[in-house]
Amino acid sequence: MNVAIVTVGDEILAGSTTNTNASWLAERITERGSTVERILTIPDDRALIAEYVDRWSDAFDAVIVTGGIGGTPDDVTVEAVADGLEREFVVHGEIRERLVDKAAAFRDENPEMVEEYDLQLDIDAAASIPEGATPIVVDEGWAPGCIVENVYVFAGIPDEMKAMFEAVADEFQGDAVARTLYTPAPEGSLHEALEGVSDRFDVAVGSYPRSENRPGRIRVSSTDLATVEVALAWLREHVETIAPPSSSEGEAE
Repeated sequence: MNVAIVTVGDEILAGSTTNTNASWLAERITERGSTVERILTIPDDRALIAEYVDRWSDAFDAVIVTGGIGGTPDDVTVEAVADGLEREFVVHGEIRERLVDKAAAFRDENPEMVEEYDLQLDIDAAASIPEGATPIVVDEGWAPGCIVENVYVFAGIPDEMKAMFEAVADEFQGDAVARTLYTPAPEGSLHEALEGVSDRFDVAVGSYPRSENRPGRIRVSSTDLATVEVALAWLREHVETIAPPSSSEGEAE
């Protein structure tokens, strides 16, 4: 499965918020054997979000869009996805009932806050999703995410986003496998070995230079584990390797 990730947020582009969502999602998707082929950050621009959803839903097996979905005026992500897939944006009855109950419970549990602040909850906006979409409801969030065609819409708040992904994680299972070798050799000395393994085996190979506190890495991936293992064995004969750092448990030596 090839996947594209679109993270939406003016605050990310302004540098006031770090885009941890994309890296977390990419790692989880790769762990499951699928491949992230694009990561894009765009502003809270409804037309622009819709444009990429329209284009990338045809180009990739799955598109993940993370951004504001809470129902406030700047939360345009879900509505933009509806635009991009040419669907109506409608109030989902069951979601609305859930949010009405959740709002009432919040008021009962937080009377002082309700008295101090004029809380304006647009329940209809928060309960709206593209027509025909499947809601992703999690306890961590207020408004739901959703799945519509091959587009997955998650909240932008990291805890909510993670819960939504875990609710549908099984849908991102793929057949790619990857293993990593570690080497003290400088990247400039690896050219012949990297070219050789790519020529001999049906694998994708990436090299990542060493740093002061981390050795260099060679990552080998394919859809066939046996091919990856044979390629790793060949590399071990042609590249000096060392044990992986302790923080990299589970990766090949």
